[in-house]
This record gives sequence, C-alpha cells and structure tokens, in this order.
Amino acid sequence: MSDVAPTILIIEDEPQMRRFLKASLESRDYRIVEAVTAREGLAQATGRTPDVILLDLGLPDLDGIELTRRLREWSQTPVIVISARGREQDKIAALDAGADDYLTKPFGLGELLARLRVALRRVAGADDGDPVFTVGELKVDLAARLVYRGGTEVHLTPIEYKLLTTLVRHAGKVVTHRQLLKEAWGPNAVERPHYVRVYMTQLRHKLEDEPSRPRYLLTESGVGYRLKAE
Repeated sequence: MSDVAPTILIIEDEPQMRRFLKASLESRDYRIVEAVTAREGLAQATGRTPDVILLDLGLPDLDGIELTRRLREWSQTPVIVISARGREQDKIAALDAGADDYLTKPFGLGELLARLRVALRRVAGADDGDPVFTVGELKVDLAARLVYRGGTEVHLTPIEYKLLTTLVRHAGKVVTHRQLLKEAWGPNAVERPHYVRVYMTQLRHKLEDEPSRPRYLLTESGVGYRLKAE
C-alpha cells in the first residue's frame, strides 16, 4: 500500500447507502470509487486496484457471494461485505467464498471505520512480511515457532499452534469453523466444528487472562473466530 490516501471501492446498488458511504469516507480522507453492478465492480477492481472493497450482496446482475468468488480467482484485496442479510448461513457463505469481514445493515459508522482500519493494517503487514505478530501481551514469532504471553513462553500442542497461526495469518478477519478445521485437521474434518470449540477453549486458558472474557481470541457467534489485530 502506498503513502497516498487509501482507495475504497464501493460496490452497492442502493443510492442512499452509496451516498452515505461516499460522504462519510471522503470526509475521512479516503479516496472513493463507486460501482452499481457486479460487472462494473469487477471492472473497477481491475482498473483501479483499490485497497479495500465494500461489497453489497444484493446486486442486480450477480449475487455478491459469486462476485467474491470471482474476485478471489485473481485478487487478495480485502473484501468487507455490507449486507441486509443477517442470517448466519449468509455470513458463513460469504466468508467461505473469500470475504474478509461481514457487517449487517444497519451498522454504525464507527464500526465500519474500525473494520476498514483492520483491513488496511493487514494489507500493510502482508507487504512488510513481518514474521512476528504482537497484540497486547500476546506475541507470536512465526519464524522461531514460539508463542509468548507477557514475556513468558507458552507451550502449545501442534493443533493449538496450527489454529493460532491460522488466526495470526488472518488477524482481524473472521475465520470460519470450516476454514479452521481444514487448516488444522484437514478436509475430512470440516463437518466436526466441536473440534474447534474444544481447542479454542484450551488456547484461551493458555493465552487469555480471563478465558471466559477473551481479549484476543474473539468469537463470531455461529460463524467462527477472530484474532484481535490491535
């Protein structure tokens, strides 16, 4: 990501929502590119190389989930879904298709801005290639394969470490149960979400001060987990 103001591509066919997003984000020095259809969105994503894409699912020419799949065939640009669809199944489908985050309409501007900052930091971190992830008292040295809490090394089992590093690679992003199962146990385990719940409980006891009120390993109810990125 360059030093110029980040470019946000808004793919949204609802005029009022599009105007609200454009005015709100431009007032905070983001550069805005707009698209009303999936076809136009694909063209803008190709020609303008945005830093983040805000995507509505209910587009007139193509469902946003299918558009996300097409974007993921060639682009790793963060995609934040903004949709009136609030069912868990819709969130899971969008995230499994490659979306990085999901906001249900109506949402607060402050929450959207926070999600944008997380997405932009993740892009910057990927460019830097930093092998050490740090948030609060949690430190993960990916090169040395070591985990620290408050400066003290924490021993993790291989599965616990695999789950944690998967969340580190996607820090700030919701990672679905299916994604975590595939990464840690392989494709044959994707229908066994209880595996993830058991091991996330173990991870929280090792990494959180208050496991019942986690600070780092956050639950996205019915969808998956998110590792705090700030």
